[in-house]
Amino acid sequence: MSHRHALIIEDEILIAMEVEALLSEQGFETFDIAESPQEALDCALRRPPDLITADYRIIGGTGVEAVTAILARLGPIPVVYVTGNADQLGARTRAVVDKPISPHRLAEACAMVQASA
Repeated sequence: MSHRHALIIEDEILIAMEVEALLSEQGFETFDIAESPQEALDCALRRPPDLITADYRIIGGTGVEAVTAILARLGPIPVVYVTGNADQLGARTRAVVDKPISPHRLAEACAMVQASA
């Protein structure tokens, strides 16, 4: 079985580290952390993720822009938005975890998007 890899799109390093720790508990073994749409795309092209978590507001744009660019290049990948700006996402996705992060809610959202992938 291959190692599960996650891309965390988050510009606040402490939150990114929290998400990484929580995803590690869910069996993810390797991670990239990106703080801008371009860095996220570069990371995803270098090592395609099995899961993406994305904040809405990041340096130089939004997590939605980053995810859109990645999916356009790589095809479908499960995505969970981890944000304090859930209202900005509208009806784009059901997989939204509000900040502060609930470990249980993040695990549920990750399981949901991976099951439907």
